[in-house]
Amino acid sequence: MLVTTTDEIPGYDLEVIGVVFGNTVRAKHIGKDIFAGLKSLIGGEIGAYTEMLSEARAEALSRMVAEARRVGADAVVASRFTTAETMPGAAEIVAFGTAVKMKKK
Repeated sequence: MLVTTTDEIPGYDLEVIGVVFGNTVRAKHIGKDIFAGLKSLIGGEIGAYTEMLSEARAEALSRMVAEARRVGADAVVASRFTTAETMPGAAEIVAFGTAVKMKKK
């Protein structure tokens, strides 16, 4: 399935189906949290968190695509990601976009 941040797909007319979402909530692991606290004292990238957030984005994207397939879409346009703290130590990653049917011009 095509997923794009653009509003249009060159060469196609788009029939809007609706907004689709995919989300996941991830919490910090106590071991990672201790290491992150130490790392914040000296600076630099916290690789464990980078990896955790990359996995969370991939999962949210996968769930959004699954919802788009469920509603019969060919593509998702205007896709975006957002994140929010759901509680101390846990964050939600949301992927969202507009599910569409593609028709060749």
